[in-house]
Amino acid sequence: MGTKLKIAILVNKHDTVGIDAVAMNVNDILCTGAEPLFFLDYIASGKLQPDVLFEVVKGINNGCIQAGCSLIGGETAELPGMYKPGDYDIAGFCVGVVEKKEIIDGSKIEAGDTVIGLESNGIHSNGYSLVRRVFSKNELKRMSNELLKPTRIYVKPVLSLLQATSYKLQDAIKGIAHITGGAFYDKIARILPDNVNVKIDKSSWPVPKIFKLIQNKGNIKDREMYHTFNMGVGMVLIVEPGYTRAIISKLAEFKLKAWVIGEVVKGKKEVEVV
Repeated sequence: MGTKLKIAILVNKHDTVGIDAVAMNVNDILCTGAEPLFFLDYIASGKLQPDVLFEVVKGINNGCIQAGCSLIGGETAELPGMYKPGDYDIAGFCVGVVEKKEIIDGSKIEAGDTVIGLESNGIHSNGYSLVRRVFSKNELKRMSNELLKPTRIYVKPVLSLLQATSYKLQDAIKGIAHITGGAFYDKIARILPDNVNVKIDKSSWPVPKIFKLIQNKGNIKDREMYHTFNMGVGMVLIVEPGYTRAIISKLAEFKLKAWVIGEVVKGKKEVEVV
C-alpha cells in the first residue's frame, strides 16, 4: 500500500485503502490474462484498533466484490516494537488462473499495433511519497477525498474483452500493462519485445487536475511525472489496430472511458512520451 496509508491515518478515513490493496494485486494478475480467484490479506499495527480494522476489512471485501474474487482469509498482527500507535500497514496476495495457451505476455506485439489507455480513478496507489513532499499537512487534509480515491479495479471490463464470444477480441489483445510504479516508461517497456518501441501522445487524453496541481506546486518535469504517476491512465492495452473501435466500445458498456493514446513502432524496447 505504501505511504498512501499516511494520509488515511492523518484524516482517520480507512474505508477505501482496502480496495487499493486488492486492486494492486488483481490488476497485476489481469495483465497476464488471468482471472483472479481469491485474495488473502495481512494487516499489521502497533496496537489493534477494532474500528479501524473493521473499516479496512470492509474495503478489502468491497475490492474483492469489484474484482469478482473471494476473500478467503488473512492475518492480523500487533507489533508495538515495529509500528507507532495509530500506524498500520496492509499487504496481501491474490491467486488467479489462465489457460497456458491464452497467457498474455507481450511476445506478439508488433509495429503498427495500437495503444489504448483506460481511465484511472485519480492517483491510485503510487507516488504518495512525492505527494506528501509537495503538499503541506493542511493541504493533504483539505484534499484528502481526492487523494484517497481508491485504485480502479479493471478486472470485470477487461475480462469481458478476454472472454468475449461475439468478437475475437481476446486474440486482438497482445499486451496489458498496469500503470503503477515506474508508470509509462517502465511498465509498458517491460511487456515489449526487443524490436519495438511505444510512442505515447500525452495530448490524447485529459489529464486530471490533481496531477497538474502536483506538477505545478512541486515544479516537477514532465518525464518525472510520467515516470511516477498514471496521469489519468491506470491501465494500457496494446491491441491489433483493426479491433480498436470494438474494444473501446465494449469498455464503454462498463462506463469505463478509454482512448487511443499511442502506437507501437520499430525500436529497442523503449517508451517515448511526446
